[in-house]
This record gives sequence, C-alpha cells and structure tokens, in this order.
Amino acid sequence: MAHIQFLDETLRDGQQSLWGMRMQAGMALPVAPLIDRTGYQIISLAGSSLFEVLIRHCQEDPWAGLDLLVKAMPDTPLRAGCRSNGSVTFGFTPDALMDIWVDRLCAHGIRSFWLYDVLFNIDKMHRLARIAKRHQCQVAGTMLFTLSPVHDDAYYADKADKLSALDEVDSLLLYDTGGVLDRDRISTLVPAIKAKARGKPIEMHANNMLGQSAKSYIDAIEFGVTTIHTAVRPMANGPSIPSVEIMARNVEMLGHTHNLDTSLFKPVADHFEKVGKAAGFLVNQHFEYDVTSLKHQIPGGMMGTLRAQLVQQNMLDRLPDVLEEVARVRRELGYPGMATPFAQLVGTLAVLNIVTGKRYSVVPDEVIQYAAGFYGEPVAPIDADVLDRILSKPRAKEILASPPEQPDREELHRRHGTGGDDDELLLRALVPSADIDRMRLSGAPRRDYPTLSSPELDQVARLMKVANLPLVQLRSSQLELSMRQ
Repeated sequence: MAHIQFLDETLRDGQQSLWGMRMQAGMALPVAPLIDRTGYQIISLAGSSLFEVLIRHCQEDPWAGLDLLVKAMPDTPLRAGCRSNGSVTFGFTPDALMDIWVDRLCAHGIRSFWLYDVLFNIDKMHRLARIAKRHQCQVAGTMLFTLSPVHDDAYYADKADKLSALDEVDSLLLYDTGGVLDRDRISTLVPAIKAKARGKPIEMHANNMLGQSAKSYIDAIEFGVTTIHTAVRPMANGPSIPSVEIMARNVEMLGHTHNLDTSLFKPVADHFEKVGKAAGFLVNQHFEYDVTSLKHQIPGGMMGTLRAQLVQQNMLDRLPDVLEEVARVRRELGYPGMATPFAQLVGTLAVLNIVTGKRYSVVPDEVIQYAAGFYGEPVAPIDADVLDRILSKPRAKEILASPPEQPDREELHRRHGTGGDDDELLLRALVPSADIDRMRLSGAPRRDYPTLSSPELDQVARLMKVANLPLVQLRSSQLELSMRQ
C-alpha cells in the first residue's frame, strides 16, 4: 500500500478545460481558504494563457487577481505552468522574457512550477528551473505523453533520465493531454520512467477525454505513481481531469492513504457548481469512450477551438472530416505532441486544409517556423513532400531569413515602453495596449460573483414559499409588492 498525494487542478486545468480560462478571482475567493485547508500537496493556479484571457475577455488585472488568491491560500504551495520557449506569447518568447515571467510569478507567491517543452528542449527547461530554485520553488520536469510510433517507452525513459539528472528537478510529471493511457501501456511506461527517475517521485495528470483516466490513475499508482492531479467534481471530467471525490474514494478502497479532509469537498463543489451555472459555464461533464480520440489526440480545450473555427465557416458538419485530417497532418508533420503550441498548429492547419479544399494551400507562419526547426528538432522527420510544400510558400523565405530574436531585458522594456516595470512588461507582451487600457478602466477585481443562491434568487425563493399566505409583502430599495388573495 502507498501514501498518495493529491494535486488540485480546480483553479487551473479544470477551469481551463471547462470554462475557457474565464474563472475570475472572485469566482474562487469565497472557497479558496477551504481548498487551502483540504490537504492538497500543491494547488495549480497560474499560466500565461489564463492571464491573456482575463485581460482580453474579462477585463480583469491578472496580477491583482493572483495576489488575492495567493493571500487567501497561504498554507499550500501554489503552482504555475511554463512552456520553456513560449509561455508568455503563443509563438516564441525571448529567453529574457521567460526568465522575467518565472521570476515575477515567484515574487507574487508561486512556489511550484511544472516546466515542459513538447520537443524536449531540456536546456531551456533547465534554465527556468534554476530561476525557480533561486526562490526555493519546487519543480516538476514534465513529459507530455502522446501515442505515436516514435513515442515508445525508450523515448520517455530517455527524457526521464535527462530530467531527473537535473538537481533542480524535484519530481517527474507524466502528462497525458489526450487521456489515452491505458493499463497495457502504463504497465510498461511507468516502470520505464521510474527506473530512470533517480528516486524522484512521479506525478500523473490525465485529461479524461475518453472517460478512462480515473482507471488509468489507479493503474499508474499500482506501478509507482505517487501524486495524481484532480479537481472537484463540477470542474472535473470530460476534457478536464478526474474528480477528487472519486479518486479519494478509490484510493481509500484500495487500502492506500492520503492527507485530504474529505468533508471539505462538498462545500467547494457546491460553490463552483452554482457559480458555473450562473455564469453559463460547463460543469459536471462526462465523455463517452470514443476511439476517434485515439487517432487525433486533440486536447479538450482545442476541440472547442476547432468547433468555433468551423462554425465561422458554416461548416460544423465537416468536423468528422477535420478530425480525420488532424490525424493525417500530425503524422505528416512528424508526430508532434498534441499540446500547446502544436495542438493548435496541427488543428488549425487541418481546418484550413478542409475549408480550402486543397491541402497545404494555406500554411500559417508558425507551421513554417516549426518546419524550419525554430521550435526544436521534430520527433520524427516531416514528410518530404509536405516539407517541400511548406517551405515553397512565399512567406517561407522571409521567415527563414528572420529567426526568432533574443532581446535582453533592457531592450524589451524599451520596445514596450514599460520603464523597468516587469509586471507591466509581461502584460504588454501578452496583449495590445488597448486591451490593457480597457482592463484598467474596469477597476479592481471583484471579490465574489453571482451564484444560483444570489440575494435576488433567494428573494424569489422566499416569495414562493409564502405565496399561499393571505398577505405577502416584499420590500427592497427597488421593489415593493403586495399580493392579496
């Protein structure tokens, strides 16, 4: 039997997968102290994409919101995720800007990081890990899992060996964005990773795309995983991860131990169910087992993007064709892992191929950059004919002549006019100034949001309960109503 640690993803991957990253600080603040007291090993909280959405779509200052949540959860280490070469912008982020990003997250109270690179540029991951360690942060070296002929157990064992050799890496994180891991693969993969982990603990994160990730967690625990990532039930399942409610029970039923106060699950879950329903967001999701997902391996958040792109073209009926095309494009591009940015690149290119009716007639700049090796070396060779089509595009010559720049901190501040304010620099590197101006006009983040038990709805409920009385009188500053029988 083992002692199992739980990492909470309610406020990060749960809301990213189900709410499109639109969880504002006030939506979580009322129950943040409860989450903090639940006994999680770590609470996952921040990411650059979340910052961008909060500014663009919610007009909320993400730094101010982060500060509120950090203050409300003082006892549990809070985690942020970073892609080694592009967490602050979708494309390439200069190394100096990535260094500032990690440093400022630490300054605002983050004490744990999961660092990843889909193509495993481990030197870049190591540089960020060293910055995090200067702030006494925990670091998880992340291995993004994907199914392909080249992503075999030896491939991941090699990456585990390289990551665990870094003194700054405290744990290894096996991250299954497509939720495709089953017992057969886990029974060989996890032991292969464990054999190269140098005794460092192994975490597992599996989005429940096929409805099998809870079972995968149980199998992974059997073979050596000691930390699993979960979310409270309204924010779990579907494209999100398994629920803490079922996994805590499963762990107990199998004789393992954990540190969680299960009495706190319900009030936290009730809160997010009410907030989510009031805001019109997804809650309480479930996916059926669909073998199509094994082919395209599109992460949950990206599926919504594909649908939106097809709706814009009035071609949603072509979604099955797009999913088939995703699998084909991924194979032709050398089986990149289906996580940011490659899930977006592969998915968008597949949509363009279907919409235009002529494959690779339109190629985004980022795909040209990938083919040119700017993101790193592909896992497998790009199909020769496809590579010729990509690099023959008129834009290719210009892109090949302009590799990503590496401006230093001073130059970045000069370009953005931010005068040495690193927090402001990071915001202006994310979004246009006009978006930041609109955000600032909205004022400070709200500290709570309407739920289904809002004061207005409570008034209606009270009114309905006493509607049969001879006299009902309801007074407020806005309404006065008398009802007589």
